Amino acid sequence: MALKPTIFKFKISLSDLNRNYYDSLNVTIAQHPSETAERMMVRILAFCINAEEHLVFTAGLSAVDEPDIWAHSLDGQLNMWIDVGEPAVDRIKKARRLAQAVKVYSFNSKSNAWWAQAEAQFNQLDVSVYQFEWQNIQTLTALLQRTMDLSVTITGDSAYIAAATGECEVHWSTLS
Repeated sequence: MALKPTIFKFKISLSDLNRNYYDSLNVTIAQHPSETAERMMVRILAFCINAEEHLVFTAGLSAVDEPDIWAHSLDGQLNMWIDVGEPAVDRIKKARRLAQAVKVYSFNSKSNAWWAQAEAQFNQLDVSVYQFEWQNIQTLTALLQRTMDLSVTITGDSAYIAAATGECEVHWSTLS
């Protein structure tokens, strides 16, 4: 019998001071059985950082030819491709041919080694690569509950997240 995903529901009050974007988001997300809680929380955070009208979660780990998050225009063109983790360069090359903009959010303890190996190749592509601080992601994940009300304020290269169970700040750096 196959394992089923775990469903999480988030009510997010989003204030993105970088883009002057303010919204209330109701997000239902499925955590794939093989997905860590940290990866799922990075998907939520990447969604908040890039929030726009047509941004949606894909099937994620269940669909290898899709990113974690994407946005299509009204005429069906792929505007934004967002991957979470440490994807292969070939995957991102393909994504760049398909989408107008490609972003990668790296987050775990092996990110530095992945970036050291792939930096030269990624720098040849027109993509944006960001790295979250692993300790910050672990602190954010410690707040996780199946149903959550979050307040997310984005300013500079930081997100301030407040929940009923606590609060934290998540920093990221731009790699490319």
